[in-house]
Amino acid sequence: MKKPQASKYKKYDYAVIATDVALFTVRNRGLQVLLIKMKKEPYTGKWAMPGGLVKANESVDNAAERILREKGGVRNVYLEQLHTFGRVDRDPFGRVVSVAYTALVPSTKLSLKTTEEYADITWFPVKDAPALAYDHREILETAVERLRAKLGYTNIAQNLLPSEFTLSELQSVYEVVLGKKLDKRNFRKKILAIGLVKGTGKERRGQASRPAELYSFRAKKMKTIEIL
Repeated sequence: MKKPQASKYKKYDYAVIATDVALFTVRNRGLQVLLIKMKKEPYTGKWAMPGGLVKANESVDNAAERILREKGGVRNVYLEQLHTFGRVDRDPFGRVVSVAYTALVPSTKLSLKTTEEYADITWFPVKDAPALAYDHREILETAVERLRAKLGYTNIAQNLLPSEFTLSELQSVYEVVLGKKLDKRNFRKKILAIGLVKGTGKERRGQASRPAELYSFRAKKMKTIEIL
């Protein structure tokens, strides 16, 4: 087997731990991911997900929360560990193993900012994401696949919605993430039959269509339930 060539950017002699976060939201009728624009070589001008090294005095979970807060201005969002990415040549600076996370946020809670370390920060439609630094394309694809799977057997969709929503908005989130249309009648029948949501007794008015009943999720914590 051919040995990987030493990189001129190599900085670490031993493996270090990093974390990268795939943060998703649903906006403009599409699934979008948060990306930041790199300044440092060899990825100057390329986009990446928020990431960084884990400090010696913090857990990996806390590191992921810190990185989202410091590099994206994002806090108090749903966060779960996704997968460990450890390809030998994944980082030009040395042997860096990344514990990646998936994070979800409703579009109503968007207020982004980043540091001078980066050139820009913005949301990209997943289907139109640009070329990414490191192995972040692989992380992104893994995160989307996991999110789609969990949509079918958990109440994870609540992390992409406001606390109160219409059934049409709920169905739209499912369709956007899954990338396909769902039968309206069958979807609503199933959602109500399994008790995933409950009516709030409120309605949304002021739109062209007739008033729409507002719902909320019954369980606030992650719950396993057959949906699709």
